Amino acid sequence: MTHSALPDPSTPFGERVRRRLADEQIIWLTTVSKDGTPQPNPIWFVHEDEHVLLYNGGDVKRIAHIAANPRVALNFDGDGKGSDIVVITGTARVVDDALLPHQNPAFVAKYRRGMERMYGTIEHFTETHPVAIRVEFGKVRGF
Repeated sequence: MTHSALPDPSTPFGERVRRRLADEQIIWLTTVSKDGTPQPNPIWFVHEDEHVLLYNGGDVKRIAHIAANPRVALNFDGDGKGSDIVVITGTARVVDDALLPHQNPAFVAKYRRGMERMYGTIEHFTETHPVAIRVEFGKVRGF
């Protein structure tokens, strides 16, 4: 039996974590800059097994932050009342084996409208966001 970093899906918290990984449009990725300052950024993502996949521009600072310190945090917005909190810590790395955004069926299904609205075409989104980052889950907490 393979151990999952995600909570048991038969529990209310485990079900909520998986639902939010599937349904949420934005996840906050927090990296740490060279001077140790946390750098949270909202980003599009897709959940795949024990990780999320994110696409980035080649010149964004988070890539250098991850190269220097691959420990990151992911979190979703709460409900505005201090509840529905999910925080996932993990290890991030740039990957070369991921599909490009416009070739990734799950990413296109989730973000086609946004890519077309903001970038004109899904191919243009790929041109501006060609770098894939995979964040492997470590621990999950929340309330």
